[in-house]
Amino acid sequence: MSTKPKVQIYDTTLRDGAQGEGVTFSNAAKLKLALRLDAFGVDYIEGGYAGSNEKDMQFFSEIRRHKLRHARIAAFGSTRRANTTAAADPQLAHLLDAAAPVATIFGKTWRLHVRDVLHTTETENLAMIGDTVRHLKSHGKEVIFDAEHFFDGYKDSPEFALRMLAAAAQAGATTVVLCDTNGGSLPHEVFAITGAVRQALPSKIVLGIHTHNDADMAVANSLEAMRAGATHVQGTINGYGERTGNANLCSILPALALKMGIQAVPRANLAQLRDLSRFTDDLVGLRHDSHAPYVGDSAFSHKAGMHVNAVQKNPRTFEHVPPESVGNVRRILIAETSGASSILLKAIEMGVNLHKGDPEVRGLLDALKELEHKGYTFESADASFRMLIQKVLKRHKSFFELEGFRVIVEKQGTDPHSRSEAAIKVRVGKEVEHTVAEGDGPVNALDRALRKALKRFYPEIAKVALTDFNVRILDPEEATAAKTRVIIESSDGQATWGTVGVSDNIIEASWEALVDSVEYKLFRDEEQRTAGKNSG
Repeated sequence: MSTKPKVQIYDTTLRDGAQGEGVTFSNAAKLKLALRLDAFGVDYIEGGYAGSNEKDMQFFSEIRRHKLRHARIAAFGSTRRANTTAAADPQLAHLLDAAAPVATIFGKTWRLHVRDVLHTTETENLAMIGDTVRHLKSHGKEVIFDAEHFFDGYKDSPEFALRMLAAAAQAGATTVVLCDTNGGSLPHEVFAITGAVRQALPSKIVLGIHTHNDADMAVANSLEAMRAGATHVQGTINGYGERTGNANLCSILPALALKMGIQAVPRANLAQLRDLSRFTDDLVGLRHDSHAPYVGDSAFSHKAGMHVNAVQKNPRTFEHVPPESVGNVRRILIAETSGASSILLKAIEMGVNLHKGDPEVRGLLDALKELEHKGYTFESADASFRMLIQKVLKRHKSFFELEGFRVIVEKQGTDPHSRSEAAIKVRVGKEVEHTVAEGDGPVNALDRALRKALKRFYPEIAKVALTDFNVRILDPEEATAAKTRVIIESSDGQATWGTVGVSDNIIEASWEALVDSVEYKLFRDEEQRTAGKNSG
């Protein structure tokens, strides 16, 4: 059994994370995320900056109506103003009005800030810290002291920085947190300074770390602080935060549990990490980072033939942790570098029963290489690859046939907006459907017209929406005659899939990708219905 201490996880996504560019939480989203974080097992949830805005104060009011299973809610604020009293400071009044059990306050530990930002004396700054902590403690609060710019302050004057920490601890702060506010410290510096602070503080004081990612070191710095004696770590889901972000808890948590043997959240809950990461992105409307460590779609993807072959024999050869330990899955990417092992594993992953010696495997590999020579790529187009498998195996079913389409883009006078209209004629069995639809652009109009034409025959098509549209010019030296690759991402609300089309006409390439997208949806639904009947 490990003798290493339990680490406290302090999530500041709702406060520090919300300062990130493009990150905005609605009132409902803040509440949803807090409840999800509590269920996940974090120890502290920082709900916002008390008194800075109505939304944060509303959150503190609403969260009190919920009985949390594990986490404690923290309200964020600062030390009192210079040359006043804690009792008379309106910001501290707001902090108490938040009625959160934990008050997290930041204070200056760098002489530069005391002089140039606060315009006060070092003695007064010391008093500001002590007075504020004592005032909050007198109202029954657990107080966490965030030592702002601590590492810069310590490098400037270790004696001054440590005196500020001592003032907070002596006044009753249970936790002092070393903040790399500018995000410029390096791991060896964080380790050495954190170790020195741990020795200087009484053992009963919990030592924490709060890092920013300006030098791309936030996760590494947090882990080095853990090695040096910190037992409280602050960060955000997906690394949201001001400038380049905060320490990413989605990387810190599995590193602590799976690599350092340190308990943070319940081990079983770690398997929900990828879902938590995506849930948070969805709340703020951000696209998920496919290359994010541990939780990204590409985190456990394999493309090179030799790598895939090795993973098939023993996943540890090219995977640093099991993907399922963080709720992720292994993905086999198909490209011209793929070998027979890649094709076989990808087919099996998609539910196609093939064996290594089957001639169809060689047929798929040959078809793949021929198409990629023409400019196709299937790394982000699994659905198109699935349809390719069906065609090579001669199992492809055409759900409809194109009789023809026409796309019109019209712009009149000084109108800043152009008008796109698509007319399409398709045949389903012996019936022909002819429809017209408008859209924001030619592809959007074509997509709407196609789904409008098919919905009478396949009502489930109404659930499909085009969620992303990516265009790449493959031979730019050909200028306007260049070959174009279009990759479309589609979703029916439950699953998301990608398809690809290539042509020297962007509309034709888009049509090809659209057809694969629609046919994949219909094929998948039919496959699921058949599986349901067989199991019944």
